[in-house]
Amino acid sequence: MSSFVIEGGRPLSGSIEPQGAKNEALQVLSAVLLTAEPVTISNLPDILDVKNLIALLESMGVSVQKLEKGKYRFCAGHVNEFYIRSQEFVRRCAQLRGSVMVVGPLLSRFGQAFFPKPGGDKIGRRRVDTHIDGFMKLGATCSYDSDKRAYNLSNGRNMRGCYMLLDEASVTACEPYVQQLCRMLTRMGAQIQGIGSNLLTITGVKELHGTSHRVLPDMIEVGSFIGMAAITQSELTIKNVSWENLGIIPESFRRLGVKLLQQGDDIYIPAQESYEIESFIDGSIMTLADAPWPGLTPDLLSVMLVVATQCKGSVLIHQKMFESRLFFVDKLIDMGAQIILCDPHRAVIIGHDHKIPLKANRMTSPDIRAGIAMLLAAMSAKGTSVIDNIEQIDRGYEDIESRLNALGANIVRKI
Repeated sequence: MSSFVIEGGRPLSGSIEPQGAKNEALQVLSAVLLTAEPVTISNLPDILDVKNLIALLESMGVSVQKLEKGKYRFCAGHVNEFYIRSQEFVRRCAQLRGSVMVVGPLLSRFGQAFFPKPGGDKIGRRRVDTHIDGFMKLGATCSYDSDKRAYNLSNGRNMRGCYMLLDEASVTACEPYVQQLCRMLTRMGAQIQGIGSNLLTITGVKELHGTSHRVLPDMIEVGSFIGMAAITQSELTIKNVSWENLGIIPESFRRLGVKLLQQGDDIYIPAQESYEIESFIDGSIMTLADAPWPGLTPDLLSVMLVVATQCKGSVLIHQKMFESRLFFVDKLIDMGAQIILCDPHRAVIIGHDHKIPLKANRMTSPDIRAGIAMLLAAMSAKGTSVIDNIEQIDRGYEDIESRLNALGANIVRKI
């Protein structure tokens, strides 16, 4: 298990460009299984989850050719049908959250797919019922294989279209990354109407073809960099952010008192002595809560929570989706943050206005987003902090220590 050693209290300066979007990358990588023709994808982030999914595709018999940094050509013309039914395949899928998205392509193209409960972040229950129910509504059959500890979905070649109302609202229902996937699929020959809305109408086609696709910048990394500038009182420029696809993220940081300016497709964040949290018009405490797109993504609430610890004023963070995602705040409280954890979903933060710096601490990252939030806290803190289990951070952030050190941070990786 690797660790970061962070010397806190160092201001940042300069410019940084976000990586390709992790969540989109996992979706479009899974889509290469839908055709036997070559698919080229560029701007893929060099992160652990993406590398693991590419390795899984290779083990399935997909031809993978790296053309340049972040750009790959895939060809799923000779998928090993024996392997995708093996115990080894099921075991590897169970360790990778993104494996959820290979099930649909495999079921559609080969008529059968195993669906283990996937791994990933330790942030509470992440049920798979909606996925399985959706496949069964299309006509697939499902049984549980106790030996493989996975659901066995079959009858995929006899699936038929139907009306489907999902039993839970997903933050990905119509966000830009799903729009990107839909546009990629239409270029492959799919017929999809309603892209960008919460109602998609898909007309089945006999086959899909090859295409080229470029992944959007990662909105979560953009938000993380905004948070880093604020928590370290730094001047920072974030380059090529795809502003039109950031939704409510810039305005949410403005509610915490963070000034940011759009300059073309860049974001400029000036250094500030104080960041004052807004109140609602009636004077009540500001609430930041996650919601389906175009609402605020839950992946940034951990970052905003840490930023608020050094703002002026108070804010209620309401994480609706996962009941364990706020449990990392006990480490922030140990660092001197004033936080009241109301319940597993809500926390009230009383900001220090940068008058009382956080104290260095030793922490362990439970998931990607808590890990980056802990890194922000450590960069702001007085003294030297240590974060263990940084493999969780590596799952979502590419070469993060080198990129931040280039801005003036002091982060050392210890193996």
